[in-house]
Amino acid sequence: MERMSEEQRDREGEVLPEIPAYAERVLEVAEHIPPGRVMTYGDVAEWLGEGGPRQVGRVMSLYGGAVPWWRVVRSDGQLLPGHELRALGHYRDEGTPLREAGRSAEGHLPRLDMRRARWDGTTGGAVGGLGGGAAHT
Repeated sequence: MERMSEEQRDREGEVLPEIPAYAERVLEVAEHIPPGRVMTYGDVAEWLGEGGPRQVGRVMSLYGGAVPWWRVVRSDGQLLPGHELRALGHYRDEGTPLREAGRSAEGHLPRLDMRRARWDGTTGGAVGGLGGGAAHT
C-alpha cells in the first residue's frame, strides 16, 4: 500500500519524504477498522507486535490525515484534543457508540463508549491481510 510516491510534492512544490515502513503498517491497520468501531493506540501497537501507544500516536499525528484517523483513539475514550468536533461528526455519521457527557465534563463533549466501540481486529469487519495478533479487549 503506497501512500506517497517519491515524486509526491507538498503545496510549496517540495518533494516529500517516503513514509517509513512502520508508519505504513500503522496506517494499514487504521484503514481496516470498520466504521463505528475504534482501536486504541496501544491496540494498534499490540496488533502489529511492535512499537507502543506513543509510536502509534506519533505516526497518526504525522501521517494519519489520509486514513480514518478518528478510529484510532485514546484508551479512556476522550476525543482527540483539538479535533473533537470533527471526530464527533464522524462518530455520529458512523454510529460509533458514545457516552453522553456529564454536567461537569469540560465542553460537555461525549466520550467514546469503549466497551461497545472497541474493535479487536477480528469481528465486525474484514481484516484482509493485516497479519499480527489480535488486540485484547
